Amino acid sequence: QVQLVESGGGLVQAGGSLRLSCAASGRTFNIYRMGWFRQAPGKEREFVAAINWGGATTYYADSVKGRFTISRDNAKNTVYLQMNSLKPEDTAVYYCAADRSTTMRRPAYDYWGQGTQVTVSS
Repeated sequence: QVQLVESGGGLVQAGGSLRLSCAASGRTFNIYRMGWFRQAPGKEREFVAAINWGGATTYYADSVKGRFTISRDNAKNTVYLQMNSLKPEDTAVYYCAADRSTTMRRPAYDYWGQGTQVTVSS
């Protein structure tokens, strides 16, 4: 099993920045890729960004490309999501996910965190 704990959410004004963290523990040697997803009230959960465990491959949803950056620190078993130029429509619960698959764009993930709330005020 892999446990994921997100942190770093909060309230920020439009145009501001936040950095989310996701600390992984447990059988992390099985993990190949990690991702961030978000779910706004009344909407389905959507993909935000993903990174492979080596850090060489990343990809993003079009809605965040150029504003968000996903990165990782192997020594800390932690993945980050730097969010800049935040917009009110970025308001959502953000979830960290981890998976054993080597297929970067596979939509299903094995493990999920509990989520952290991000609220962007206008």
